[in-house]
Amino acid sequence: MPLFKTFRQRAVRAELMDDFTLGGEELRAALQKLRILNTVFLAASPTLHGVQKLWQEAGKPGELSILDVGAGSGDVNRRLLRWADSCGLQLRITLADVTEEACEEARAYYRSEPRVKVTRRDLFELPEEEADIVTATQLIHHFDEHELPAAVQAMLAASRIGVVINDIHRHWIPWAAVWTAARLLTANRYIRHDGPLSVAKGFRAEDWRRLGSELGRPDLYFSWRPLFRYAVVISSPAVQAEGWGIKRGSRV
Repeated sequence: MPLFKTFRQRAVRAELMDDFTLGGEELRAALQKLRILNTVFLAASPTLHGVQKLWQEAGKPGELSILDVGAGSGDVNRRLLRWADSCGLQLRITLADVTEEACEEARAYYRSEPRVKVTRRDLFELPEEEADIVTATQLIHHFDEHELPAAVQAMLAASRIGVVINDIHRHWIPWAAVWTAARLLTANRYIRHDGPLSVAKGFRAEDWRRLGSELGRPDLYFSWRPLFRYAVVISSPAVQAEGWGIKRGSRV
């Protein structure tokens, strides 16, 4: 039973990726392996769900800009680019990460994609209203309970339409799946250490309700998505003032 007890509260241990004194080629290799895990565990789908929701509620504009913070190599955005192609949307994506290794990997990954640019930036140094939508995939779980509201507020300030958060459901099933997949896939210590830990640092429905209360945003929308992820959508204050509002989603 001790294993199951560990998922009642978010884990507080730091991931290796949070130690910026490390890095180098081992980190770049980890980002490459993470793309495989993201494909296996359908990591792009919650981000797409949230972006589509905000886009529709903004009246389906013909042009859209997205800022993906803590993007890593930004691989989940390929799904957004395919969606944009399918509906004739002019989409521009900026990938922002605090580490040079992630930026280098993202530049290599999108070297032939003119709609994507990469910049080395810190979440808390973003200009106001820099993009229509600000997204964060598997980033928010790196912040503890005290840091979390400020991180989301920084994202909201940088957005014109709203914010999409895609993060992990804290549960023993995805923990076991990630633990197993990581050991089958690679000996990379980032993947083996941080993969299961990221699940233990993930979220449950009560965490999103608490966050909405702390932000003063009872309209915060969250929806459980396969495979064991949450899509969280928060409209920007400007959009909310114009009456577009974000409706409450399903609760799991």
